[in-house]
Amino acid sequence: MNSKSICHEKQLDFQALLKKNDVMSVNILIAEDDLNFGEVLKSYLELNDFNVDLAEDGVVALEKFNNKNYHLCIFDVMMPNMDGFELAKEIKKKDEKIPIIFLTAKSLKEDVIEGFKLGADDYITKPFNSEELLYRVKAVIKRSDKEQYNDDPEFDIGKYHFNIPLRTLEYIDSNKKTIQKLSPKETQLLRLFCIHKNKVLPRALALKEIWGKNDYFTARSMDVFVTKLRKYLEKDPNIEIINIHGNGFRLVENDNK
Repeated sequence: MNSKSICHEKQLDFQALLKKNDVMSVNILIAEDDLNFGEVLKSYLELNDFNVDLAEDGVVALEKFNNKNYHLCIFDVMMPNMDGFELAKEIKKKDEKIPIIFLTAKSLKEDVIEGFKLGADDYITKPFNSEELLYRVKAVIKRSDKEQYNDDPEFDIGKYHFNIPLRTLEYIDSNKKTIQKLSPKETQLLRLFCIHKNKVLPRALALKEIWGKNDYFTARSMDVFVTKLRKYLEKDPNIEIINIHGNGFRLVENDNK
């Protein structure tokens, strides 16, 4: 696979496996010591609406991983300083659920087995077709996203019922029932609030997990989404989202119902 052939390939429809408006922006970390090849992969995936960072070795990749939230890692096996297997071991210590795809010029059975022992989600042998890589990436992300939602698919919040897969917030009382459709980020943020209900949800944690980074602009964006969630939950006076100065927010469900 080379840059010229990839640039002229027909761009695949990203909505075939992942509906663009129904998922958060997907951050991908590539570790590849062949920078020309790495740039080709990066550009091709970016053409298909992914956010991609490229690291030239395992050490640089680990540093990037520690400073940003990623949803998928693509690691070359043979790299200087820290190879793909060692990098995967370190990454899994920090996030055991992060999906990993290994790239390798080898097709040795031992290497493939080693990769899957380390928790690899897929293994691709060079050279490979760019469309194959794209479909594998989308399949791994789709599977990972489904597993994430299956952990806690629904929550009850006072008089509300929150369904994560459907992205709905249903209000139920004796007189009426209303359903609020949520955006992807509203769903992700409310899910974190529910997991931390009656406890502090650190702003930094939410920003890293949902927005991928913690800066002034993402913090202001989060404030906007918190305001929206407060409005959605205002029908139940026993539910509130409280500011915890200098730390984050807390979704409180009072007992005096």
